Amino acid sequence: MINRKRNRMKGFDYSSNQLYFITNCVKNNVCCLGNVICVPNVGTGRDLSVHHPENNHPENNHPENIIMQNSALGDIVKKQIEWLMVQYSYACIHNYVIMPNHFHLILEINSFRIEKEMKIKSVSSLMVALKTTTSKQIHELGFSKFSWHRSFHDHVIKNEKEYQLISNYIDRNPQKWFEDRFYSKY
Repeated sequence: MINRKRNRMKGFDYSSNQLYFITNCVKNNVCCLGNVICVPNVGTGRDLSVHHPENNHPENNHPENIIMQNSALGDIVKKQIEWLMVQYSYACIHNYVIMPNHFHLILEINSFRIEKEMKIKSVSSLMVALKTTTSKQIHELGFSKFSWHRSFHDHVIKNEKEYQLISNYIDRNPQKWFEDRFYSKY
């Protein structure tokens, strides 16, 4: 058997009260969760500018006009990310973005949010719950070949500056899509 690189920090308790930055990708980076699109500026008066068809592509527009538009599959992922906070009261999603073939989120595990003694699930267990429930619902829509990458990337957020940088990264992710390493034209 091939020795695989360890995905998690050795000896770290991933159910501890922490903030975690998580990235999870669709298997083979298939772009099925939606599209990054350009929304036109809403202005007053007539638009007297010359229009060129090539300018309708998001790569050719101002970053503030570029947004992520979820597909039905992306809507399922959104619903299940929000479901995590309902299902697991100690889990709080601070920020997230769904992209065409992956998502990013900031997850906080906070045991002080629960009143009674309860076993806190680890980040891995929470991601299994999210990936399993989204996959099941997506399969029920008829996309039987949909699956997530086997694992996910995580990073323990260490301080406020790092938190702000990561949160800003999440907010700006649609505008940076065409520079993203997960970007695919197909």
